[in-house]
Amino acid sequence: MSFGVTELLVLLAIVLLLFGTKRLRTLGGDLGTAIKGFRKAMHNDDESAEASTQPSVKSETESPK
Repeated sequence: MSFGVTELLVLLAIVLLLFGTKRLRTLGGDLGTAIKGFRKAMHNDDESAEASTQPSVKSETESPK
């Protein structure tokens, strides 16, 4: 079962009639913000995982004071 261009246009028209353009714009913005936050969290998680797996190396040339 695949949707053609005609079916998608009819579906889009029905959604526009039901929700209106302002509501769809708000939903799109909220969805974009959620995706951006998810990507940021994934990026931060990757950085923390890399930092915890890399051993800390102290320089032997530094003398303690």
